[in-house]
Amino acid sequence: MDFEHSDKVKGLLARIQAFMDEHVYPNEEDYHRFVTDPANLWKEWPKMEDLKAKAKALDLWNLFLPHEYGEFSPGLTNLEYAPIAELLGRVPWSSQVFNCSAPDTGNMEVLAKYGSPEQQEKWLKPLLNGEIRSAYVMTEPQVASSDATNLELSITPDGDEYVINGRKWWISNAMHPRCDVWIVMGKTDFNAPRHAQHSQILVEPSTPGITIVRHQTVFGSHNSPGGECELRFENVRVPKGNLILGEGRGFEIAQGRLGPGRIHHCMRSIGQAQRALEIMARRVDSRVAFGKKLADQSSIRQDVAKSFCEIEMSRLLTLKAADAMDRYGNKVAKDLIAAIKVVAPQMAQTVCDRAIQAHGGMGVSDDTPIARFFTLNRFVRIADGPDEVHMSQLGKAKIKEYVAMNER
Repeated sequence: MDFEHSDKVKGLLARIQAFMDEHVYPNEEDYHRFVTDPANLWKEWPKMEDLKAKAKALDLWNLFLPHEYGEFSPGLTNLEYAPIAELLGRVPWSSQVFNCSAPDTGNMEVLAKYGSPEQQEKWLKPLLNGEIRSAYVMTEPQVASSDATNLELSITPDGDEYVINGRKWWISNAMHPRCDVWIVMGKTDFNAPRHAQHSQILVEPSTPGITIVRHQTVFGSHNSPGGECELRFENVRVPKGNLILGEGRGFEIAQGRLGPGRIHHCMRSIGQAQRALEIMARRVDSRVAFGKKLADQSSIRQDVAKSFCEIEMSRLLTLKAADAMDRYGNKVAKDLIAAIKVVAPQMAQTVCDRAIQAHGGMGVSDDTPIARFFTLNRFVRIADGPDEVHMSQLGKAKIKEYVAMNER
């Protein structure tokens, strides 16, 4: 299996690398200072729109949409986009500069694949242009949302409208000042078969009846300007035309949304792990303890070697999953997608932990991005389904597959 990059991808990677060297890395500390200042909560970093305009002018824009999306896509396959996602992952906020950041990417995929012409005109085009942001509203506080059939928020038809009632939490990006649309998942039919009860509907944050109950922190951070929050919907009225695809199609939409997004998440995690390892290598090569460089300590060399091996294995597994999606589709590739979702964030967390240890006290500070990478990947191990759910489904599928094989 050959994962050698094509000349087209090599050229894109070189252009993105040059852009990041000129515009992103030099602004990394300025961005972090701004978004962590309590006076700037829920405000966009002032330089973001300028960088977005520069990236768009260079045609480094919306690179994530796979080629099957036709007019909305720049023509890349999942396999071709994967190394780009890894490069952007090295500075997590850089994905927004190129209009390739979650949850907008998944929401744009939903609207491009399932949205009506009216929905695409009103929300997809502004998202593709980078004019607005979006949120995906799924998880609920009162049920185990790792089993999405538990979701209880009701979406009840009433004349030309749907009436929404319920609670949601851990809604990323809902507080962003440019967030103009949410995709909300809830039940339209409590009596239908389990996987036909749910639907997804577009809701504007300014709709009456929506309350932001609280802003939630992740490891003590508000994650401004997007952040996570808890929401309450009380008799929220939304036009019937905002329903996506049709009643009872929520799980179909969710499965179509998650495949490419998981590739993106995992490659970004790999990019963070790779950068953490590079920072670690420079640190141990410059630090002396007990009469010799840390780089000369056997335990340090082992940590570097193990990290290299684990990053390479995760990268190859993720590229294999991306290639399978391109060749056979999400359904056939689902086992590989589940595997990378388990492997990549855990690997990145482990590699970052070793890098933190090698830095001593500096490792747990914000003097390097490593601590942020660590907490981000610990969070990702829960987002889009916890490790245990993916392992349970993957284990079930593999047992069935191997039992069905003729014993050799």
